[in-house]
Amino acid sequence: MSATAQAAPAGTAPKGRGGIVQSVTDSLVIAKRNLIRMVRIPEVVIFGLIQPIMFVVLFSYVFGGSIKVPGSGTDAASYREFLMAGIFAQTVTFATAGAGAGIAEDMHKGLIDRFRSLPMARGAVLTGRTLADLVQTALTLVVLAVVAALVGWSAHDGIPKALAGFGLLLLLGYAFTWIGALIGLSVRTPEAATSGGLVWLFPLTFISVAFVPSQNMPGFLQHLAEWNPFSATVVAARELFGNLPPGYPVPDAWPMQHPVWASLIWSAAIIAVFRTLAVRRYRNATA
Repeated sequence: MSATAQAAPAGTAPKGRGGIVQSVTDSLVIAKRNLIRMVRIPEVVIFGLIQPIMFVVLFSYVFGGSIKVPGSGTDAASYREFLMAGIFAQTVTFATAGAGAGIAEDMHKGLIDRFRSLPMARGAVLTGRTLADLVQTALTLVVLAVVAALVGWSAHDGIPKALAGFGLLLLLGYAFTWIGALIGLSVRTPEAATSGGLVWLFPLTFISVAFVPSQNMPGFLQHLAEWNPFSATVVAARELFGNLPPGYPVPDAWPMQHPVWASLIWSAAIIAVFRTLAVRRYRNATA
């Protein structure tokens, strides 16, 4: 292995020993490494649960009585069901900051350079990291769904559609971790990666239909909210969970008319673009 590393040209990583099989194997090894690290530092997972649980409680009981969902009449409980898909989506996308910070920390410690000196598939390190983050996000989503059920949320259209809704949420979260990976490879410190991973997420999540309907927004913000990839997944999850009131007016924008397809297209496009950019950045990165 050392001979391979010495034979590699400066600034490049030696090629892996195989194709797709080797890439999958290397990715799973890296994913296992990151999952073991998460188990050994449980406070990271615990603190990651606190914020979404706080959002559920605050929006449900503090703001819920003041926000009315079109088509729901005067039923205050309908806002809780309207809200939960937005909280779920916000939770999976905020994992972006953790992914970026983790990769930036590996860069700072020189671990990325060590990985790059090994005969591994080029994208295995990043793929393994994002898969481990996906597992952590899924566990967080399970806990959050239990909390949501305790405050009155439920899925009304059966288990298969509910699982499909959670699947779309996790796909969006996985897509966004590739944005976090690119940010983590592009900054110098984990602190910068955390800030860089959150600063754009707040406008993305709040200029959306996650917490309030778009009908009450100014014209230009309404268009931004309805064509927001985050909004498409939120509305798709609401439809699959059966959480839209019967009289809820659906906006005319194509992503709001076809949210499941829009969610799939947006997530696939984000993965394709940012995985390519992140792997390219990884190949040229130095600690």
